[in-house]
Amino acid sequence: MKSKATLKQIAKDLHVSVSTVSKALNDSPEISEQTKAKVQEYAKLKNYKPNVIGLNLKNRKTKTIGVIIPNILNPFFAKVFTGIEKVADEKGYNLITCISNESLKKEIHAMDILSNGTIDGFILSMSEESQEKNQTEHFRQIINEGTPVVMFDRIAEDVDCDKVVVDDYESAVNATKHLLSTGCKKIALLSSIDNLSVGKLRAKGYYAALQSNGISQDNNLVILTDNVDDFDERFQKLMANNRIDGVFALDEHASVTAMKAAIKQGYKIPEELQLIGFADGVWSRRLTPSLSTVSQHGPEIGEAAAHLLIDRLEDKNEEEEPFKTTIIKTELRQRESTRKL
Repeated sequence: MKSKATLKQIAKDLHVSVSTVSKALNDSPEISEQTKAKVQEYAKLKNYKPNVIGLNLKNRKTKTIGVIIPNILNPFFAKVFTGIEKVADEKGYNLITCISNESLKKEIHAMDILSNGTIDGFILSMSEESQEKNQTEHFRQIINEGTPVVMFDRIAEDVDCDKVVVDDYESAVNATKHLLSTGCKKIALLSSIDNLSVGKLRAKGYYAALQSNGISQDNNLVILTDNVDDFDERFQKLMANNRIDGVFALDEHASVTAMKAAIKQGYKIPEELQLIGFADGVWSRRLTPSLSTVSQHGPEIGEAAAHLLIDRLEDKNEEEEPFKTTIIKTELRQRESTRKL
């Protein structure tokens, strides 16, 4: 069975623009008969099946954006959505929102339903299952059909599209160095999101900070898992067998669990144990003592993603603009769980 070519592949092989291929396949009068014949013959040879919606996307604006969020209960994604909604409203766009619930199947289903002409483009963060299984073909297929995609936070490195990320690695380096600078010697690294790209980047930042300060890595103080039950069991053992003076937690579950366990075991915070979490959710402020966190600036991420998508949708140039990656700087918000420098 012949593999199906994409618009980009045909354009590359024939040394013409994607726009030229699209117009030739759609029998546009702007393209010469010779070029049309060449493109159409080559497309037939390569088993290309024109997608009517994709080819006519620029002439069929819906002024609607599809937003796919992995988890509606995560405050971070709610904050990102407020940023998307703010810019969309300013620019006159409507939103259709779907929740993947961390499911690859639901993510694919949502994209299939909305890409039939209902929306002009997608803003999305990958589901947990997509990242675990490294399944990204459905994103590439949608993009090749002519629907632009902007990924945020959880992204696929191998998918060519616009992206918005935070400086996960650098922020983890800075958070760990902050704990070291306030006197911490034995800092536990806690993660229940080790299956996600952001979790892996944050862990790398922790290791880099220790190394740059000449501190040997102690694997007894590290918990990296993608299962909260496994995390809870391993954390109980860590606390029972080690006396720590610092915690860097990479997600809200790890943060809250560590704080509650430390208080239960009689640690004085921040005098004996300092904690920094990641993601500035409502629990961080409501805990007693309140938790110092790395804030990801969710609304700014949403605004940046919406601007990237709308700018691409409204671009009048024939040639496709290069894809961009916008990096949003994080902020260490110091509360009662850390000592001031």
